[in-house]
Amino acid sequence: MATSTAFLPKERAAGPPTPFVRTNTVTGTDIGLSAENEAYFPGYYPGYTSYQAQDNTKIEFNPNVATNAGPDRGVSNVGFRANKYNPQEWHHNNYAKYYQAFADRNVSEQNRWESNRVENETRETTNRTQALSTKRIQERLHDVNFWKKELLREIEDITAETDLLVQQKRRTQRALDATTSPLHIATETLNNRELHRYGVDRVVDEVEIHLRKEIDLINNVQHLLRKTIEEAENQIKANRNAKHLLEHDWSNKFETDRADSKALSRKNTDVDIMYYPGAARYQEFQSTPESWAQNSHDNIVAAENQRMASIQMRELINQIIQDAAKDMKEEADRVENAFARRIEEMAATKAKLENQLENTLDEISRQENNIVELKKAIKDKEAPMKVAQTRLHDRSVRQGIELCRDPAHTQLVGEVLEISQSVDQLIRQLNQAEDNLNKLNDDRMILEKEIAMKTKSLYTDRDKCLPIRNSFPNINRLLGYSA
Repeated sequence: MATSTAFLPKERAAGPPTPFVRTNTVTGTDIGLSAENEAYFPGYYPGYTSYQAQDNTKIEFNPNVATNAGPDRGVSNVGFRANKYNPQEWHHNNYAKYYQAFADRNVSEQNRWESNRVENETRETTNRTQALSTKRIQERLHDVNFWKKELLREIEDITAETDLLVQQKRRTQRALDATTSPLHIATETLNNRELHRYGVDRVVDEVEIHLRKEIDLINNVQHLLRKTIEEAENQIKANRNAKHLLEHDWSNKFETDRADSKALSRKNTDVDIMYYPGAARYQEFQSTPESWAQNSHDNIVAAENQRMASIQMRELINQIIQDAAKDMKEEADRVENAFARRIEEMAATKAKLENQLENTLDEISRQENNIVELKKAIKDKEAPMKVAQTRLHDRSVRQGIELCRDPAHTQLVGEVLEISQSVDQLIRQLNQAEDNLNKLNDDRMILEKEIAMKTKSLYTDRDKCLPIRNSFPNINRLLGYSA
């Protein structure tokens, strides 16, 4: 059977439907349809009061309510219902169903329109919020990568600086080790001179003064280098601590970069996304962007400060090593020059002593010959003395007047006296010559001892000390280099 379309609503313009408005709620004689909706319901009876109100209160048609319709019209039938309805009731019932269906469709259409609006609005809001979140993550990744680069740059800088400082410390250690040989040389040289020199040659000469200065200088240099190595080790520890903080910060940034990159790559179509209850809660201990950036900034500044201190330490170490090497080399040169002057002076003195000894030996030889001649001269005076005394004895036998003090007697007496005086002079000269010979022999012994002492001292300085001094380290070893 064909279905009538007389009661179906007409097509309406886009937009939310116009709701019904009740105009007379006291008498209930007008449901207040708008001109648009009233056209949907032909055969509308103004006295029918079933409609969909603004507050969604639905008023149903009740077929059990008694009316005047039916075959029993005019007969009192309160509480009873006839088996059949009149046409008016039939139309009222149909109209109520039409109206209820239209009202429900109207509410549903309004709900669909509102749902569509809310859906579109929330989609745009969600997409906009998600896009903003993606942008914020990108910005955060930019900040993280910026600080990662800064941290990595500073890590590389402080690592390179620490390596340079370690090399400088090793150079300082080599320079310290290089001072062992000069100290041993100076000590051994001083000990050799103390052991092998004797007598007056154990003098505190220029060489000994400079040797003691050299030993004191080397001891001071060793103390300074040990202290410098200790300070360098402390600086290396500080550099490595700063590097550790940078690496820890960089590692955190690296993990953050991985996490944020993973979060940035998330799409709505991913299969591994899920709900994480409580993920949006604020954690108790969270840094702020300012404190987060300040932490990396502080770590970098602290590392830069340590790096600057390390650079200054390297420059100081280099200056200390250069000054120490220069001072030791200059003092070693002063010792060498003192040795050269001392050896030259010792050789000259020895040569003079040998010359004196040679002259003394010559004089001793001449004096010995002189003594021999004096003794011979004294002995030669014996015969003339005997002759003169014998002549006097022979003439003493004269008797009487013949025993005259004549010129002959006077001459003989004078001769005896003259010979006695000559012998006395010769004896005095002999005694003096013998004294001089003894002194010359003493001088000879003294000169020989002095020459032996000078020879020993010269041998000590020239043949024992100088060869040791020749093994003095060169300037490169004193500077801490391998060569």
